[in-house]
Amino acid sequence: MTTNIAKGFVVNHPIAMVWENLTNPEKIVNCVPGASLTETVDENNYKGKVSLKFGPVKAGYDGLITFLERDAATHKMVLKGLGDDEKGKGNAEMNMTGILTEEADGQTNVNVSMDITITGMLAQFGSRLITDVSNTVFDQFVGNFKDQLDGKEAGDNSISAGSMMGSMVKGIFGGNKS
Repeated sequence: MTTNIAKGFVVNHPIAMVWENLTNPEKIVNCVPGASLTETVDENNYKGKVSLKFGPVKAGYDGLITFLERDAATHKMVLKGLGDDEKGKGNAEMNMTGILTEEADGQTNVNVSMDITITGMLAQFGSRLITDVSNTVFDQFVGNFKDQLDGKEAGDNSISAGSMMGSMVKGIFGGNKS
């Protein structure tokens, strides 16, 4: 099961600061709900874990994130993520491109496109639920990232259970035809 997601957001910080934080795995992992960094393999490869729980469903992935491109001149990054279900019942793959643009007022526009492929237990829920859950996780990430840039503690790194349950109900009863 594959889904495509394109999202964008604006932050009230200069592009250099946003770029430095967004391309630093040790900093950005604290903003990603359910994620932890377990090992720095080299300057472009990082091992970690992602744990998701929504309703009765729990999923945990051991993964590898690879920076395929980090171009500070154009403020473009390309990542590939591979994850194996901790229970051996599937895997996930993500290809992400992020592009930053500076606005005239000193703000930074962040645009991200992701192709996500999931096999195994989570794939049974279909692309609508995966998209809804991905949107919820992304929105929580954006809030945490903005807090971090503002010098606040990044918000709770765990998944917001209420938001996840809403996404699950919407995906299951919203006419999911995937």
